[in-house]
Amino acid sequence: GLPAPPTYAKVNPADQPILTLAVTSKSMSLTQLQDAANNRLATKISEVPGVGLVTTAGGNVPAVRVEADPRKLAAYGLNLDDLRTLLANVNVSNPKGNFDGPELNYTINSNDQISDPKDYEDTVIAYQNGSPVFMRDVARVSTAAQDVERGAWYNKTPAIVLNVQRQPGANVIATVNQITSQLPQLEAALPAGMQVTVVSNSVGVIRASVSDAAFELVLAVALVVAVIFVFLRNLPATIIPSISVPVSLIGTLAIMYELGYSIDNLSLMALIIATGFVVDDSIVMIENIVRYLEEGDKPLQAALKGAGQIAFTILSLTISLIAVLIPLLFMGGVIGRLFSEFAVTLAVTIVLSAVVSLTVVPMLCARILRAQAERHPSRFERVSEGLFNKTLDAYERGLRWVLDHQMLTLIVFVVTVVLTGLLYVVIPKGLFPVQDVGVLQGISVADNSISYQAMVRRQSALAEEILKDPDVVSLTSYVGIDGINNTLNNGRFLINLKPHDDRSETADAIGRRIQQSVAKVPGIRLYVQPEQDLTLDTTVSRNQYNFVLRGPSQEAFQQYVPALVERMKQIASIRDVTSDLNTDGLSVNVEVNRQLAARYGITAATIDNALYDALGQRIVSTIFQQSDQYRVILVAKPEALPTVESLGDLYLPSQTSSEGQVPLKGIARISITRSPLMISHLAQFPSVTISFNLADGASLSAAVRDVRRAEAAVNLPPSITSSFQGAAQAFEDSLTSEVYLLIAALVAVYIVLGVLYESYVHPVTILSTLPSAGIGALLALMIAGKDLDVIGIIGIVLLIGIVKKNAIMMVDFALEAERVQGKPPREAIFEASLLRFRPILMTTLAAMLGALPMLLGSGTGSELRRPLGLAIIGGLTLSQMLTLFTTPVIYLFFDRLAERFGRKRKPESERGGAPPEPEGTP
Repeated sequence: GLPAPPTYAKVNPADQPILTLAVTSKSMSLTQLQDAANNRLATKISEVPGVGLVTTAGGNVPAVRVEADPRKLAAYGLNLDDLRTLLANVNVSNPKGNFDGPELNYTINSNDQISDPKDYEDTVIAYQNGSPVFMRDVARVSTAAQDVERGAWYNKTPAIVLNVQRQPGANVIATVNQITSQLPQLEAALPAGMQVTVVSNSVGVIRASVSDAAFELVLAVALVVAVIFVFLRNLPATIIPSISVPVSLIGTLAIMYELGYSIDNLSLMALIIATGFVVDDSIVMIENIVRYLEEGDKPLQAALKGAGQIAFTILSLTISLIAVLIPLLFMGGVIGRLFSEFAVTLAVTIVLSAVVSLTVVPMLCARILRAQAERHPSRFERVSEGLFNKTLDAYERGLRWVLDHQMLTLIVFVVTVVLTGLLYVVIPKGLFPVQDVGVLQGISVADNSISYQAMVRRQSALAEEILKDPDVVSLTSYVGIDGINNTLNNGRFLINLKPHDDRSETADAIGRRIQQSVAKVPGIRLYVQPEQDLTLDTTVSRNQYNFVLRGPSQEAFQQYVPALVERMKQIASIRDVTSDLNTDGLSVNVEVNRQLAARYGITAATIDNALYDALGQRIVSTIFQQSDQYRVILVAKPEALPTVESLGDLYLPSQTSSEGQVPLKGIARISITRSPLMISHLAQFPSVTISFNLADGASLSAAVRDVRRAEAAVNLPPSITSSFQGAAQAFEDSLTSEVYLLIAALVAVYIVLGVLYESYVHPVTILSTLPSAGIGALLALMIAGKDLDVIGIIGIVLLIGIVKKNAIMMVDFALEAERVQGKPPREAIFEASLLRFRPILMTTLAAMLGALPMLLGSGTGSELRRPLGLAIIGGLTLSQMLTLFTTPVIYLFFDRLAERFGRKRKPESERGGAPPEPEGTP
């Protein structure tokens, strides 16, 4: 036949439960709890605006269970198949039509439904010697759970767990607040003795993360304003560019609202970074206007001259910065979807900042600023101005020396390019930083053929040990086969930790501590990892990273997978290596003598039905009620089949036997064998998953490399293929996409600058500032012991937009000096460098201090923002020291190159000679 259709899962972080509730009771059964939780509590919660789905876990759905004794049935000449047919026929709900009389129409009903277990017990199933045989004579009927091999616990108490998911786009905080505010009324409407406990919700983590990010945002604004005041030493001149920050951010929030965005870690990260960007354009504008005021111009004249001179520069800065974000906006894959909102938020803020700097700032300067009056400067002004002048003098001397030793400077530039490439190759790489959201996920694994009751005992022992940890607040645990657990020997935990500020260790460290403490629990092993806000895995795995092998059959793995697992356990960069290859599960094999079975008229289907009737918790009928529907379950009494050998006492209907039935042992041999508990498939092929975590200090890139080496050492046959899945697969894909992202950003900036300057050469001069920024970012990450992950790459991409501002300001003024004043290139670039030294220093410090709170942040969600702050501050620090000297030299180098190839013809005298003193220094 045709192969089974593929299954797929859509991964959306918004689908994670926003609220988890536990329903417990000391006086009610779990089936009663399940009924009330499902029909009363879950129904009411699902009516709350913003709630998308409410699911229950615990598996104790009420049902009527009919537990039959096969021997007693056989004594009356009956078997399980007869009982199944009877149960299906005595409880029905079929349409009966209506009676249409001469005057009235009647709906026809009957008592064809049986819902009370006592009524089932009183049902006549046969007659023996003229006497009725009741169901109670051969079976025990009770109201119990539909699946008795599934359960959930809150801490150590059996519970029904409700998971609430939001609708797409719904506000998490508003939705959770509405539910929790209604919980007292909802609990009061439940039967007496039921308690509803909030196990966990996303509001605390979100509020803590947003609060921490908001503090970083306010601190960034304060630091940026301080930079402006220190350099301009003028309160009105400080206030004007500071206005651009709230105006741009408020405008961005309004557009985010219209686009349906929400405030989350990524959008807040964009707003924090934008704080440094937003003020840059205003700084450049007001610094130029203040310079004309210092030279004696009136405010209106200074505003017009300054704005007219700098407008094209600001336009170049803005368009080229947005060009950097274009590849991020259109980046494909999961990572592109995650960061598109980040890029849009940043782009909108940058555009609004440019509009403010070109309109509001010049207008305010003309109205508020006044011409410099003769007054005695304050001590602060004297100290800050003296410090700046000393810095400018030192830069001037250094620049003169560099222009006299251009070849050496070019060699330094080439070295930075080479080092950038080398550092990118050798730096450890990862996907995302490990976040601490205050929740641990645990997967427990016991012996392959453990029974449900034994698994429950071991799971309870683990829970008791976990709750002893001082940083654990509560937990929920689950046992049984459901949509997440695939085998009975697997259980899972969700462990809630104390708030971030109330504990001294990270979630990852606590998880490892718990793993060590529960190692003494016999017969079971626990794998723990921190839950992540940004998750790319479609399944719950024992460890964070998965390596999957595909082959033609399960037998093909038995030779190679154990060897590969053992070799991977020797790898220093990974730990907790395990596989889901289960080939030694206990299995009962029923080997049928087909010739003998045919003699009795028994088919394989008859045997399968008898076994399923006895052991499969078979649904044989449905009881329909007004609010819900309940199943009728047929199963053999556990005490009637105490051993594997007792399966032979199951009786099968036979048309040729004198007694009308034959015991299973009469036509089949029953034996115990070993077989896989489960056979996983990937792309329709049998598969085995080997999962692992990273060792302390190890990078994902090193782990991926080492796993591939171990795979090569095992010499897998061509029929077995391998691939990483989930986060590890996304990491492998990101290695290529990150390179494309950087190249696309460079190309986009080059094209935009080429159009703006109508030149092939000047964009290269501007882009020459980037290698030094790359070295700084990579060195900062390496020194801090951080991997180059997606967040770090985003930081480097943003550096492309930030660092080139310095070169744009230099090149713009140099080109204008050449074009308008007729100055030779060396003199023009020398004066431009000195003239723009103050705004370059101001914008760089503003961007650095804007990123500083992200670097120093330690609250909830700070793990995600820290690599971005590291990359930006490290890149800006080194690039600031180098590009102030290398950019003028490269400008002159390309000027000579253009002249040599006929692009520009000037007398040699215009390019030679020592640089003169600048006409005016800021």
